[in-house]
Amino acid sequence: MISYTRFIDTPIGKILLESDGESLTGVYFPAQLKQRSRFQARPQMSVPLSCSKLFEQAQSQIEQYFKGERKSFDLAIKPNGTEFQKKVWGELCKIPFGKTISYKELAVRCGNPNASRAVGMANSKNPISLIVPCHRVIGENGSLTGYAGGLSSKEYLLKLEGAKNN
Repeated sequence: MISYTRFIDTPIGKILLESDGESLTGVYFPAQLKQRSRFQARPQMSVPLSCSKLFEQAQSQIEQYFKGERKSFDLAIKPNGTEFQKKVWGELCKIPFGKTISYKELAVRCGNPNASRAVGMANSKNPISLIVPCHRVIGENGSLTGYAGGLSSKEYLLKLEGAKNN
């Protein structure tokens, strides 16, 4: 699969956008990039115009989000994962800006109240961070728990959104 990439600067560091030329397939925080050797020393490929426009839209919307001017994203996305992961990621997109839910609540929303660990694993595999708001899922006791983008990023995003541990 061909993929195109672009780095953008944000208040939490450089974020990598990845696209197949038509949709976003990845949005990765700095902490995630350290774990992904496939992004190291990549040859630069010319980016088709359609992909350049998508990257421009994504960058603009992400900048608006960080300025507090945007509460949701309107971008073509295509996360790659199992059917279960895609179901979990679909439920993540339904969590409103400024709200949080627990892993247990996410499991209930996915139809299996006993699958907290499985939804946690799917959540950690979310390839489109921020756009698919996995940062809005917290521990049942209100703790931030793990986050692939780093706990400091999760804390920053929740604070930016004015989220209270619901």
